Amino acid sequence: MSAAAESSVRVRSSDPRARRMRALPGTVHAAEFKKFFRNHPAGVAVVTADPGDGPVGLTATSIITISAEPPLLAFSLASESSATPALRRAETVLVHLLSVEDLPTAQRFATSGVDRFAEPTRWSRLETGEPLLDGVGAWLRGRVVNKMDAGGSVVVAVQPLETQVPDAGEAPLVYHNRTWHALGEESRLS
Repeated sequence: MSAAAESSVRVRSSDPRARRMRALPGTVHAAEFKKFFRNHPAGVAVVTADPGDGPVGLTATSIITISAEPPLLAFSLASESSATPALRRAETVLVHLLSVEDLPTAQRFATSGVDRFAEPTRWSRLETGEPLLDGVGAWLRGRVVNKMDAGGSVVVAVQPLETQVPDAGEAPLVYHNRTWHALGEESRLS
């Protein structure tokens, strides 16, 4: 590495806490990248689909809104996930937003090597065929409109077709620093 690449740069900021950072050539290492996001909390969802050969699903913390007009969302899948080949073939998906009561579901769908739809998972099918997790209050059915390979992942863009949102929201399930958390009124700052 050149001396210029190893040099430090001052972060320009009016924030007095601004620190010196090492300039890295090109990119950060995977371990640094994971450490950076480890302290960034994310809501927890389960994505399910059935491309025609049986239901598949996985726990995801990568659900993001892309646009309100028109409504679009996206999520990413690890390329090596056992559910990824089927989810890549799916024309529609269900995104279930999980509450703290759904922690066992989140854990089950995050576990590799198990039949995620076997007992004790309770599920049914929508009239359109997608697997719906029973008891999950908020869900969205959407059409897959784009897929993009990105590094070791696949980014999937979805156009919402139908939603169910309960009147009274339960405390959402959050994933932060490799563990599950509840987000509730006691965490409100203002």
